[in-house]
Amino acid sequence: MLGDLFGNMEEKQQEMRKRLATITVEGSAGDGAVTVKANANREILNISIKKESFNPDDLEQLEDLILVATNRALEEAMAVEAGEAANLLKDMMPPGLGNLFGG
Repeated sequence: MLGDLFGNMEEKQQEMRKRLATITVEGSAGDGAVTVKANANREILNISIKKESFNPDDLEQLEDLILVATNRALEEAMAVEAGEAANLLKDMMPPGLGNLFGG
């Protein structure tokens, strides 16, 4: 029974990874001065910088904004991934046990 239940788990995980690659999330910092887009696989897709929003001589400020925006995007991606993983586990449970882990 467990073989049937978890036998196609690797296939389901690959499907989930493909789905996550199509979900875009973003994080921003400095009131939109820096925006980082990522997919839900936690891969950075794009970094946008509005140069008029910061002092070009203050590279430390720009580095901080990029760091904050990147971390926000990755946190969002991780939340989406966790939700998808919970759905995957719920869908794999036998009928009536889908809420076993609080789902």
